[in-house]
Amino acid sequence: MAGRIRDEDITLVRERTSIADVISDSVTLKSAGGGNLKGLCPFHDEKTPSFTVAPGRNVYFCHGCGKGGDAITFLMEAEHLTFIESVERLAARAGLQLRYIEAGPAPVRQQTGQRQRLIAAHAAAVEFYAGQLTTPSARPAREFLASRGFDRAAAQRYGCGFAPDAWDELTRHLRQQGYTTQELITAGLARQARSGSLIDRFRRRLLWPIRELSGDVIGFGARKLFDDDDGPKYLNTPETPIYKKSHVLYGIDQAKREIARQGRAVIVEGYTDVMACHLAGVPTAVATCGTAFGPDHIGVLRRLLMDTEAVAGEIIFTFDGDAAGQKAALRAFEEDQRFVGRTFIAVSPDSMDPCELRLAKGDLAVRDLVARREPLVDFALRQMLSRFDLDTVDGRVEAMRRAAPLVAKLKDREKRPEYVRKLAGDLGMEIEPVQRAVLAAGAAPPRSAGGNRAAPPQPAAPRPPVEPDDPQVLVEREALKLGLQVPVLAGPMFDTLGPEAYLHPVHSAVREAMAQAGGVAVAVTGAVWIEQVRDNCSDLAARGLVAELAVEPLHVDREPDPHYVSVTLARLQWAAVTARIREIKSKVQRINPVANKDEYLTLAGELFSLEQNARALRDRAAGGL
Repeated sequence: MAGRIRDEDITLVRERTSIADVISDSVTLKSAGGGNLKGLCPFHDEKTPSFTVAPGRNVYFCHGCGKGGDAITFLMEAEHLTFIESVERLAARAGLQLRYIEAGPAPVRQQTGQRQRLIAAHAAAVEFYAGQLTTPSARPAREFLASRGFDRAAAQRYGCGFAPDAWDELTRHLRQQGYTTQELITAGLARQARSGSLIDRFRRRLLWPIRELSGDVIGFGARKLFDDDDGPKYLNTPETPIYKKSHVLYGIDQAKREIARQGRAVIVEGYTDVMACHLAGVPTAVATCGTAFGPDHIGVLRRLLMDTEAVAGEIIFTFDGDAAGQKAALRAFEEDQRFVGRTFIAVSPDSMDPCELRLAKGDLAVRDLVARREPLVDFALRQMLSRFDLDTVDGRVEAMRRAAPLVAKLKDREKRPEYVRKLAGDLGMEIEPVQRAVLAAGAAPPRSAGGNRAAPPQPAAPRPPVEPDDPQVLVEREALKLGLQVPVLAGPMFDTLGPEAYLHPVHSAVREAMAQAGGVAVAVTGAVWIEQVRDNCSDLAARGLVAELAVEPLHVDREPDPHYVSVTLARLQWAAVTARIREIKSKVQRINPVANKDEYLTLAGELFSLEQNARALRDRAAGGL
């Protein structure tokens, strides 16, 4: 993979990072005894602290929700960053310079220095534009905001600014701060005029800074204010090394925590709609920036919503009630199948967007709009049926044919029978013909873009058979392979599970050898680490297994990532915890609670804690191997 950070540098970042300092930025920690710290978990609501930080091992774990890891994992979970972004953030905090491995045909990762320069240029531009908003020439911009119900505090909260009526005022300002012509062009803040001179990209417009998940400004959205401006109503930053419109959601930096906490995202259509929703008490609203909602936006939201088969998020699309809004809603239904979560639609009355609704009827009306949402499939079916005359036989049959594929591709198979019955009722037909139509639509290959039936996909090659029959043995092998093959990913969380977590005696011996070799947290991927583990094995069987596991493919159809590591280790730990639960339950059944009250209460307390921990681990492990 191009742009991979050197393993040695990741290890150094872990060593130089104090997890207590990182977590203390957002969580109040107090001494819990034994050198550990405790606080309220930032990942779920709780009244009694169950979030433990172990500074000595540089790891954290929540006994309530099962979240755990090192400082890198914490930033990934708390700030919704990627692994590389988290490492870069911690490296900058520790004053470390990272080195990248450039390899293979993939595009070369941009230099960290360039990204930092572009981010800094945008931060300077935000400050410049915000200052311009207070000038006399920016009165039309202030009046526009006021007419939409936004006061000065709202403008400051969202960093609104004004591009002055000058050709190169921002350019000259940034050049004076040391930014080069090429940097300003690359950042999308300036462009070359026909004469060859450098001019500002935005002029005489109201601006909104567009931020990524981390909060860094990566671009701008600009609205036309003057009638003699012959440009488009909205003008956005062009594609740059840091701004990719297909990945960007406006307001995501302010909404991300509430999206993750509530398990809900509200998708609106514009900058003012996001502001109106947030100020009206719908803090999970986001919007696309100059492009339709697409697969990459879905990927961003899945990260926030933890949208998996085990944990379903909720996505609410809001659209105007006009024809264009209805068309957008039906297009959203096509994308909905990419979500596991429940998807809804909230159609505003009188063709008003959330901003207009807030102005006309107040904050409560915006909250009610979201509260009155309906399942997107219901809306899509209703819109589909409205195209046909259901009072005629031909109309009902054609409507059935057109609506059947919508029901057939519902991702939740258990809902299909209910929607078959609903569709039959709406059509005024018997269930049997509708059921046959849905089954036929589900069996038919999808239509290609040209309308022809596409060739059926070739079946995937079967996985090679698993050696051991015991699922727990498979999990143990997978965990050991992660520790041997990708120690930089397995990290300190691997080391927190000792040899006792491995039921197979040879597996336990290999785990002991890894500890004797210094532990996974300080290991570097490669032959040296493998040989160190082999040298510390106490018997020939363990040495042979190390060699075998070092080259055996992982059971994942992609490059292993921190999520896969977390799922695997959670499954391993869950087995150990459930074994302990069975042991305690057996003891409790044999104890007389009257004669041995103290022992009974102690075991009951431990059992309650373990069962809570087991539930959290089971949920965390639900990602699957």
